[in-house]
Amino acid sequence: MSTRQRATEITVVDYGLGNLRSVTRGLERAGAAVEVSDDPSALASADGIVLPGVGAFSEGMDNAGPFRDALVEEADAGTPLFGICLGMQMLLTTSEEAAHAGEASTRGLDLIPGTNLRVPGEVKVPHMGWNQLSVERDHPLVTGVDGVASKTQRADGADSSVDGEYAYFVHSYYAAPDDGDAVVARTDYGVEFPSVVANEAGNVLGTQFHPEKSGETGLAILRNFVDICTR
Repeated sequence: MSTRQRATEITVVDYGLGNLRSVTRGLERAGAAVEVSDDPSALASADGIVLPGVGAFSEGMDNAGPFRDALVEEADAGTPLFGICLGMQMLLTTSEEAAHAGEASTRGLDLIPGTNLRVPGEVKVPHMGWNQLSVERDHPLVTGVDGVASKTQRADGADSSVDGEYAYFVHSYYAAPDDGDAVVARTDYGVEFPSVVANEAGNVLGTQFHPEKSGETGLAILRNFVDICTR
């Protein structure tokens, strides 16, 4: 008699500023069992954690305050942690947004050292709509998923299902990691900014775009994340 393999369990952090329904549906389509939780203790039993987010950096960090210690602890323990949009920016150390808003400096999770900068004023802000991804280095989050997105052959011979593909963005600030090796993919909008980042260990990940709103390209990203959590 065969034993049915359990589904990968992903906890989506509910701190009041995320597109919880869309993210949950996307992860379920990617094959995960999803729990949305406002309880920091729920993170300890998860195979992976998703930190979604829309809105201001300072409000996000204030709302997520009860989760700070648990998020850092799980990331340090090697649990995959995926920040989306504002959630990606919160992975960094700080942001210019507070200064632009006349507020005191707000500290992020500091899991990927760096700061968040305002999109240059020469282009329309916020950056809203579809834009292209340019993969800069290999990472399991951006590798090919058969049958999900068309593969493009890169100059170095590697296949990536998201290199050259388009994703959906809504943001006014972008992440600028201190270490250039943290950048997995970039996108051009008045400046070339990091659209996918990862820490050195590879388990703290972020996308500036919304994979749950990015069609087949986004589904490829989410399936890759679920696969990372399953390993």
